[in-house]
Amino acid sequence: MVLNSAQNVLSNLTRSPGRYGTLSNLQSLCTVCGQQHSSFDHWEFMQTMPQDPIEMVDDLVKMGIYKENQLRAADTVNAHELRKTLLLKRVGRGSPKREKLILDLCRQAGGLDNAFAAAFGPQAGQFFGDAIRNGQPTRREFLRNMAIGAALVSLASCGDGGSSDAPTEDDAEPVDTSNLEKTDLRIGFIPITCATPIIMSEPLGFYEKYGFNAEVVKMPSWGAVRDSAIAGELDAYHMLAPMPIAMTLGLGSAAFGVKLASIENINGQAITIAERHKGNINGPADFKGFTIGVPFPYSMHNLLLRYYLATGGIDPDVDVQIRPVPPPDSIAQLIAGDIDAYLMPDPFNQRAVYEGAGFIHMLTKELWPGHPCCAFAASDEWIETNPNTFRALNKAIIEAAGYASDPANRIEIAEAISDRAFLNQPVEVVQAVLTGDFEDGNGNTLSIPDRIDFDPYPWQSFANWISSQLVRWDLQGDDLAPKVIPETGYDTVGTDVFLTDLARELAEELGQSPPSEIYRIEELKFDTFDPADPETYVQEQIDEYGV
Repeated sequence: MVLNSAQNVLSNLTRSPGRYGTLSNLQSLCTVCGQQHSSFDHWEFMQTMPQDPIEMVDDLVKMGIYKENQLRAADTVNAHELRKTLLLKRVGRGSPKREKLILDLCRQAGGLDNAFAAAFGPQAGQFFGDAIRNGQPTRREFLRNMAIGAALVSLASCGDGGSSDAPTEDDAEPVDTSNLEKTDLRIGFIPITCATPIIMSEPLGFYEKYGFNAEVVKMPSWGAVRDSAIAGELDAYHMLAPMPIAMTLGLGSAAFGVKLASIENINGQAITIAERHKGNINGPADFKGFTIGVPFPYSMHNLLLRYYLATGGIDPDVDVQIRPVPPPDSIAQLIAGDIDAYLMPDPFNQRAVYEGAGFIHMLTKELWPGHPCCAFAASDEWIETNPNTFRALNKAIIEAAGYASDPANRIEIAEAISDRAFLNQPVEVVQAVLTGDFEDGNGNTLSIPDRIDFDPYPWQSFANWISSQLVRWDLQGDDLAPKVIPETGYDTVGTDVFLTDLARELAEELGQSPPSEIYRIEELKFDTFDPADPETYVQEQIDEYGV
């Protein structure tokens, strides 16, 4: 842009000397930067302007394009708010082309935070001074990041149709939002990485793309999510995968029809043990006598923990105490000695390592690779009242899950959801979970890219395994017949609650490639689950382990 400006000045000097003056009498006003010197000075700079973008920025500093007062003003800029306002709200706008350009710019700077912190962060002025004193390599790195930050601001300024050389066309057809019954939405979530597609859809614009003014509402516990759902205080919710089944059947509460619309995440949990037990736990038998936290009785965490303990001869209802612990309280209870271990969603396993409070004993993907954890859900009544809204909202979540499934997007997502309003966690902790590059608290540095992953397809075999374990551990409630799930039918329960066909249809509309089957054989660590015969599977488990 500056190059074009200088060239225009030179051209105009040649064509219209009367308007612009001659090269000898322009000392009073520079037509490029407005300072008191000749515009010819800029022309001289442009003749030797290097092709290397970093060196070019260095010359732009000499030309006065970046001024020290601008750097001092940067001390007052909050880097995060700038990133959120300019990049997430204005720049993306759901355009794949614009988003790719922005991400490419950020990668050149070594990450979004680097670009904005270097160019506009509270220490930008100090850093610039240090760069000059410390030599060219440091200065070059800073100038590169400043240039990228400036490019992002230029993109933001044209986000609403302003002039810029950056491309503004959308590659995709605009989403038709004319038939939505409701656009102002409240979506409840628990602050864990399992909720990534639900959370990130607010700052990264997926809700906005589909015509929603959606607010994600942080909830204190799963019990609060359930109660708010029943009370009609939320439009849709982040739920543990077993919760829609339990609520629909009236397990743990009055019967309340809920549909599981899509899966939020697969994997993404771990068994974490208090630091005081380090060196003493080698397998499930060593947990005898422990008090162990899980986020909710009707959770994959409770079911997977019971599955694991039983293989070591531990009766989960006799030899240990399993109790509900809200995920945000888990580390405090671990440190205080109220619990000895927990099977929790991240980032609380990684945060325990970060705080020196515990170590990761096992990732749940080791127990069942690709297991479901959390889900996006809404009530039967709300779906019936707002069918078009529900479809569009579910589509936004499925698109976000597809975006989150790409490892290349994980750093950006971690930066977006670590904020106080969302996870309220150190970004390095969230990055460790999402990227799978992490310390386990046992002195090991691990790289497990699918530590957590995002696949929105709700397999019916998931529903059947969940139901089988509710039967195995008699979690159907004292006031119900022991055989409520078998009598209703495993397949009937699953297909009534898990909206697999709709999820496939929406994913195909988005260009994703969901499976055509609704059942699959599930390979777990200690056995294989055939969804066609859950009752035999349960009996085999009881016969082998005694519980």
